Amino acid sequence: MTHSDQVAVPETALVVFSGGQDSTVCLAWALDRFAHVETVGFDYGQRHAVEMAQRPLIRQGIQERFPNWTARLGDDHVIAVPSLKALGQTAMTDSIVIEMSDSGLPNTFVPGRNLVFFTLAAALAWRRGIGTLVGGMSQTDFSGYPDCRETTLQALAKTLSLGLDRTFEIETPLMHIDKAETWDLAHRLGGRDLVDVIVAETHTCYLGDRSIRHPWGAGCGTCPACELRARGWEIWSMSQSDKV
Repeated sequence: MTHSDQVAVPETALVVFSGGQDSTVCLAWALDRFAHVETVGFDYGQRHAVEMAQRPLIRQGIQERFPNWTARLGDDHVIAVPSLKALGQTAMTDSIVIEMSDSGLPNTFVPGRNLVFFTLAAALAWRRGIGTLVGGMSQTDFSGYPDCRETTLQALAKTLSLGLDRTFEIETPLMHIDKAETWDLAHRLGGRDLVDVIVAETHTCYLGDRSIRHPWGAGCGTCPACELRARGWEIWSMSQSDKV
């Protein structure tokens, strides 16, 4: 793929790919639908920086297990955004206790993070001739982050289209499903092979802990992200048992 003078190709997508469960399911979703899919990750000084190291392992796992998707999986990009951490402390960027803040939001909220990510992703997509951006945001299982809401992201898509003078769509396939349904979507897209890749390689734990292994993957097991992932796994696993 190329370059700044290229008109956006409808059959292409750029996935905001963190290395977590949700973005990996979104990557599979995009590979199932688009002829060419690229990924972009953001290094913003996150406390769970280990997620960045997992990204190539996830891509490798997908390439090894899904030859039909391999031909569709294009380049990976990494963009450093150190300014997000420099703007002030959050529990996502600093070693502080995870708790509710005075704003009424958990202190894991990084103000403007998704807005910045999608703006940078759109700038990259503009140069790569890609018109669809894909992200794993959900307003069903989320912590109240205002930049995860569908209304926010669709308004941003309009702004990006106006500001870059090219039509951009933001797709959020997980927006209206919970974590159990996210596990189910992974299974429907790639069967047990995709579920196994997600369990073995993706990282969700806010504390960056990969020393403890659970049936649903590695993590501390007690932070909000781990609890949400574990609860979704339990509900989905029970639903699979009922089908046997």
